[in-house]
Amino acid sequence: MTQQLEDLLGQAGPILFYAAVWGLVFAGTALFVGIVLPFLTGDSLLFAAGIVAGLLPDRISIWILAVGVGIAAVLGDQVGFVLGRHLGRPYLTRRKGRWTRVAVAKTERFYQLFGWWSVVIGRYIPWGRVFVPPVAGIGGMAYWRFLTANAVGAVSWGVLITVIGYFAASTPAVRPISYAVAGVVILASIVAGIRAWVLERRRRDSAESTPESPEESAI
Repeated sequence: MTQQLEDLLGQAGPILFYAAVWGLVFAGTALFVGIVLPFLTGDSLLFAAGIVAGLLPDRISIWILAVGVGIAAVLGDQVGFVLGRHLGRPYLTRRKGRWTRVAVAKTERFYQLFGWWSVVIGRYIPWGRVFVPPVAGIGGMAYWRFLTANAVGAVSWGVLITVIGYFAASTPAVRPISYAVAGVVILASIVAGIRAWVLERRRRDSAESTPESPEESAI
């Protein structure tokens, strides 16, 4: 496998590898690609890229890769925030689809509940990393306040998961720990997304089953 990766990088070059990973991370939030391709723009991508860097340390620098991922994540979120701030809610409502509408409504409640921390926490949740930035922009969050939260969440997420992948491939002694940590992070993000979806379904079912009051029926 290592030889095949070396042959591929010999043809494409490390620069194209960096650009592909950074571009996917950026597009995941800036262009909403994360809605349809969450596994190609999120945790799985970073972990796999880290493994490639660990297998080919002479060709791929883990620190260039990881820092670049963090920067790409920050820039992608900033684009989403600016678009949400200047284009408003119509920017999101134009994106049709029941799942998107539910995700936007869920993200708005998530943002109202956690504020600054929603931007940090949202980076580790598949739907959160896509929708929190524009929702924060629509909600009028101060630019520098969003930037600080974005930097903490995006950089920690990008560097952490990429470096874990690197150690999983390059250091046999810590490989089991790296796989365990990566598995926990990825599983936690998936569980968080499923849990939020289940809670939203319960809330909606409860609202639909609640009988109207006499006053509401008379209107």
